[in-house]
Amino acid sequence: VQLVESGGGLVQAGGSLRLSCAVSGRTRTLLSVAWFRQAPGKERQFVAGGSWNDRTTRYEESVTGRFTFSRDTPNNKVDLQMNSLKPEDTAVYYCAADDMVSDYERPAMYDYWGRGTKVTVSS
Repeated sequence: VQLVESGGGLVQAGGSLRLSCAVSGRTRTLLSVAWFRQAPGKERQFVAGGSWNDRTTRYEESVTGRFTFSRDTPNNKVDLQMNSLKPEDTAVYYCAADDMVSDYERPAMYDYWGRGTKVTVSS
């Protein structure tokens, strides 16, 4: 399974960005998909994610109400719409996927990762 993120960039606080993750390869076995982020000097953090096949979705508390996770399974794509961005959202954002359903919020659960896309929010 290969994951390729796009859509990152520089935006002012209060602005919006839409990240996309193109998923290819053995997608029929996927059960979980998620977005994580990692700021400099910090651990990788769960942002949003859930089931690949249904609408089960979870959000990290600080992004709830601002970010929207969506999956387009027929087209093998996962998006993250980010609104009302804050400087603390600045990070490299990663798409992740796995063939199992366990703890969506735990990075170690995921076997497949993209290379990330950088998001910078200026104040």
